[in-house]
Amino acid sequence: MGHGGNVIDELLTDHREVEELFGRIDGLAPGDKDRKVYADQVTMELVRHSVAEEAYLYPAVREHVPGGDALADQEIEDHARAEQLMKDLESCEAGDPEFDRLMTALMTEIRSHVADEEQNLFPKLRASCPPDALDALGDKVRQAKKVAPTRPHPSTPSTPPANKLLAPGVGMVDRLRDTLTGRGKKD
Repeated sequence: MGHGGNVIDELLTDHREVEELFGRIDGLAPGDKDRKVYADQVTMELVRHSVAEEAYLYPAVREHVPGGDALADQEIEDHARAEQLMKDLESCEAGDPEFDRLMTALMTEIRSHVADEEQNLFPKLRASCPPDALDALGDKVRQAKKVAPTRPHPSTPSTPPANKLLAPGVGMVDRLRDTLTGRGKKD
């Protein structure tokens, strides 16, 4: 992740990448160990994406979009549901019957969230936020994803300023754990 362009273009590209990973999971037989590898990659991407949205996108929605508080609150609720599914999925192996149930639930939740953002939130933000502000937000989101956590932490704050203060430290620990364990990498 980290592609360039304004915040909407950046996040749309993230959405396509996650959908591609979902397709890889769907293309493998139940129990295939690579399903867990791709599930970990999806989780890593989604957590970084969510942290960046919560730190920068949703505050901008609150500021620029009429009725933005309600929109942002709904998106944060969506993130909380997805984050709990990812946390539950973290302890499942690909052969565990619970893995398939949780993965299906996560895909459904994320696809619904993405559709809502792309059909509702993004057009409203584009219409009400100056282009230079959208560009600046794109830069902030890219920077946030570089230091964001890679594992779900459902109990951490999801709104500024606490999320902006805690994310880099938690992210550093997560990336270290990922490196030491090889999480998200194929053998």
